[in-house]
Amino acid sequence: MALRQAFVAAASCFILASGLAPDKHRPGHTYTAHEAVHITVNKVGPFNNPHETYRYYSLPFCRMHESLSPESEVLAGGQKHKQALTENIAGDRKETSPYDVTFGDQVPWRQLCDVTLTPDQVKAFKEAVHQDYFFEFFVEDLPMWGYVGEIVGEDLLLGELEGSRTYLFPHLHFKLGVHNDNIVSASVYTQSHRRVDITDASQPTQVQFSYSVEWVNEIKLKHANRMSRYVDSAFLPSSLEIHWLSIINSFVLVLLLTTFLTVILVRVLKNDLSRYTLDEEEGEEEEETGWKLIHGDVFRFPENKMLFCACQGAGAQLGVATALLLGCALAGVISTTKRGSLLTGMIVLYTLTSPIGGYCSASLYRQMNGPQWAHNIVLTSLLFPTPLFAIFLWTNSVAASRGSTAALPAGTIFVIGSLLLFLAFPLTVLGGIVGRNRSREFDAPTRTKKLAREIPTDYPFHRSPLFQMLLSGFLPFSAIYIELHYIFASVWGHKIYTLFGILVLAFAMLLCVTSFITVSTIYFQLAREDHKWWWRSFLNGGASGAFIYAYSFFYFHGKSSMGGFLQGSFFFGYMAVVSFAATLMLGSVGFYSSCFFVKYIYSRVKCD
Repeated sequence: MALRQAFVAAASCFILASGLAPDKHRPGHTYTAHEAVHITVNKVGPFNNPHETYRYYSLPFCRMHESLSPESEVLAGGQKHKQALTENIAGDRKETSPYDVTFGDQVPWRQLCDVTLTPDQVKAFKEAVHQDYFFEFFVEDLPMWGYVGEIVGEDLLLGELEGSRTYLFPHLHFKLGVHNDNIVSASVYTQSHRRVDITDASQPTQVQFSYSVEWVNEIKLKHANRMSRYVDSAFLPSSLEIHWLSIINSFVLVLLLTTFLTVILVRVLKNDLSRYTLDEEEGEEEEETGWKLIHGDVFRFPENKMLFCACQGAGAQLGVATALLLGCALAGVISTTKRGSLLTGMIVLYTLTSPIGGYCSASLYRQMNGPQWAHNIVLTSLLFPTPLFAIFLWTNSVAASRGSTAALPAGTIFVIGSLLLFLAFPLTVLGGIVGRNRSREFDAPTRTKKLAREIPTDYPFHRSPLFQMLLSGFLPFSAIYIELHYIFASVWGHKIYTLFGILVLAFAMLLCVTSFITVSTIYFQLAREDHKWWWRSFLNGGASGAFIYAYSFFYFHGKSSMGGFLQGSFFFGYMAVVSFAATLMLGSVGFYSSCFFVKYIYSRVKCD
């Protein structure tokens, strides 16, 4: 409860700092009979490109209710709503609509406006229909979706044929559900028998926009459960069915393979330790071989240790922030049904966990006798935000140049930038100072020689660094492959992801498999007398990030219907950021696991 209150308080501060406020009727508002119900319009865009969205009134819809008197309380359409930070991040651009809806009053049919569309306006609607434009409305926090129009007689491969017709849906039917004077459900339907033919875009076309309202009693649907219906919405593609069996099958296969490799590694390591111990007890002066031979070089600090320590700190911070985000989502602290809330939560948690990144990086850098600790802390704080800012600058510029709502407003950019600059950076510095002052000497069980030992270059392919890196990335990726598909379908689609219990299980499996496979590859590396394991442990552990980015290409071209320059820029740009974050996070897991393992095995044998 305390965590929930702290998170809400932090989010409220950011909302107030941005000068934004929520809508007039908040969720849970208790209505009286005939009280005005505000229908909010949000955005339109191609259904297959969820991030290519535009303001609703970028299309020539009605802005005024012609049949109402000027004294009516109904607002004109197009007046911008004040929005919360989460809504701006999600690309929402809410505006008022001229629909006259009052609580509990049925409306069989009512004219909104009767207009004559110019050829340019007809062409705009026609192009929208051909691109499968959908629109999004809101009643309180309940979203409603519908299509702008439809095409009859179109070929899926050849497109518009000579006999095909393009139709616009000018009539909307609102169906609103009520429970204890609260609105608990909202849907909008288009009616094909009232469609208007807009095939010929060269001539003006008269269109009568209208609407109807139906109120129903939702006896079984309580207000607290109002979002449950969106999990299986008929408008959204029902491709995210319960997938427990697929996940369990994947986990069992990975668990069996991991157990098999564990048994092999434990037996080989046990034999090594027994042989080395026996030689020491018998006093035999046989020539040392294998990983014991490089005991004087194995704890030689890596090259570019400032960058190495910064990677470990940034990875540890991302790992803790991700774990906290999943925990908050599973516990209900963060709303998982409201788009933008998870991303906002990640921004907040990444900021609050900044001391962890500074502490881990500065502590390790001090153990490596690094002299430039201030530069190390700055590098740690910039390592992940810098590529993220570069990608954001590109995608936001592309979206802004095309008038898309995916471009963040200047106020939101200022709030997030201030958050990272004036809170995350000082916290990283604070954590770095604490880590530097509390750091102890590196506890190496063996002494490091002055001259580095030459590394053998003659080894089979299956022991090469490239092969081990591919193996280290593939096995953890296979543990999350199935779940990754559903996450992609939610993040880069319209479905709402709700199975966070499975996701937490998949995340735990990912960390365990990454830790084990990295330790295994490092052992075989040491066994072939290669003592440069520091960077290799990080790269082997983070290799799954490359597989995730490679999978994104397969998903974009093979599993989705996305297309276009704007959507492609968002998808591949931000997937590069996600893959980089996964590389840092899993690389950090691989290093700390390998470091513990290497210290352990060398502490078990006697070395001169």
